[in-house]
Amino acid sequence: MQEQDSLQAPALLQKKKPVKKKGGLMSFDSGPAKEINPLAPARAAFLSAVLPGLGQFYNKKYWKVPMVYAAIGGSAYVFKVNDNLYRRYRDAFKSRRAGFMNDEFYDVNESGIVPGSPDLSDKALQDGQERYQKDRDLYLVVTIGLYALNIIDANVNAHLKQFNVNDQLSVEYKPFLDLEPITNTTYFGMGMTITY
Repeated sequence: MQEQDSLQAPALLQKKKPVKKKGGLMSFDSGPAKEINPLAPARAAFLSAVLPGLGQFYNKKYWKVPMVYAAIGGSAYVFKVNDNLYRRYRDAFKSRRAGFMNDEFYDVNESGIVPGSPDLSDKALQDGQERYQKDRDLYLVVTIGLYALNIIDANVNAHLKQFNVNDQLSVEYKPFLDLEPITNTTYFGMGMTITY
């Protein structure tokens, strides 16, 4: 039995040098560490929070910037359209309930104002108001969700930029056969070895 120096790192913690294995697979250490900026993900998230798409620009994922603006801008546009329709129906409903006949939905087909016989009933105005309010609220949540997704995407992408992806990564599949010593049962299957 060999003696080991108590100040020396155990064999498991020592870095291995690249060793060529059978079948062209490599076992190696992760190589020289590249410079890691631990604040890059936080900075990317902050930039995306200040101005959507700026974090993606910071991460040099320029192709994502138009997608961020299309997603957030599209949902914000649908929110605004539904908000305008909600306000129109709400104002007409309030006007109608106050006894006025001058709202835009009283004579939609311009056949002339007939008192007591509007083109859109009070019930239709109330239904339209509730529908557009529900759609407006839904798209407000969608817009906020897409804004948050923009921040999360910038943060995750900045983290993954620092991840060591090496061409020497490999996966090896081998059949295995195992014998349980107590019950004398044979187990077999496929094993996967990931070398990095």
